[in-house]
Amino acid sequence: MIRVLIADDQQLVRAGLRTILETEEDIEVCGEVADGLLAVNAAQEQHPDVVLMDIRMPNLDGLEATRRIAARGSTPRVVILTTFDLDEYVFEALRGGASGFLLKDTTADELVRAVRLAVAGDALLAPSVTRRLIERFANRASAASIPRLETLTGREREVLMLVARGLSNTEVAERLFLGETTVKTHVAHVLDKLDLRDRVQAVVLAYELGLVEPRVG
Repeated sequence: MIRVLIADDQQLVRAGLRTILETEEDIEVCGEVADGLLAVNAAQEQHPDVVLMDIRMPNLDGLEATRRIAARGSTPRVVILTTFDLDEYVFEALRGGASGFLLKDTTADELVRAVRLAVAGDALLAPSVTRRLIERFANRASAASIPRLETLTGREREVLMLVARGLSNTEVAERLFLGETTVKTHVAHVLDKLDLRDRVQAVVLAYELGLVEPRVG
């Protein structure tokens, strides 16, 4: 059972999220909180697998709450869910340790998928977030000069590039004619060698270093 903590200062939003999530047999909402400080405390006390985190909340905003939760270890995963997709929120959230970033106009199916992906160590980014990553890091220097990337094998670099394009493990496996288990192993090696927390940080790093060139058109 996937345990989810909802952090949002609007009671109506929390109720709506609870209704969507609790229709799924493998998901339960273990708690609701209305501010970031309570979210940090609840994450430690209730041991959720995933925290759905709003950004603008009283006492402590969702970005700082995400940083504090992420700093404590690998769980829970934090998925940012907000009405705001401003650049500073997107990048601060991802660098702070968020495992996903969705806008509140997302569909119920996408929300549920994001929760499951976060638990699996994968991630779901809103399409607008992926576009912003491409636009922001399009002109960065080549990754060839970054020493730590030299620790990757050729296959691991291929996997990283496809992950940065937003492909799932299944899609990467199909593209490279590999088994899905093999792809998962490659992803794990990439994260370990580059000292990354999850796939979201791998995507950010790939664009920051220019390993992935933005598509034109």
